[in-house]
Amino acid sequence: MTRSEIWRVEKYLRNLFRLDTITVIERGQKDSVEVHIGGEFIGVLFKDEEDGDVSYAFNMAILEEDLPQPPASRA
Repeated sequence: MTRSEIWRVEKYLRNLFRLDTITVIERGQKDSVEVHIGGEFIGVLFKDEEDGDVSYAFNMAILEEDLPQPPASRA
C-alpha cells in the first residue's frame, strides 16, 4: 500500500470509530498494514484489487483468554 492509501485508510478508521489513537503502520508487505489503537496492535488490514475494484478487509483476532467473564445471569 502506498503512503497515500495508508493515510486515507487511517483517516477513514479514525472518523468511523471517532478515535484519534488509531494508527495504520506499514508492515513490509505491499498488500497489508497493521492497525494499532493507542500503540497496541489490534489487527491487519489487507488491500484487495480485483477487476479494477479496490477494497480493504480488516482482520482482528480476539483471544478467548482476553474476554471478560460473563455475569452469572449470562453464563
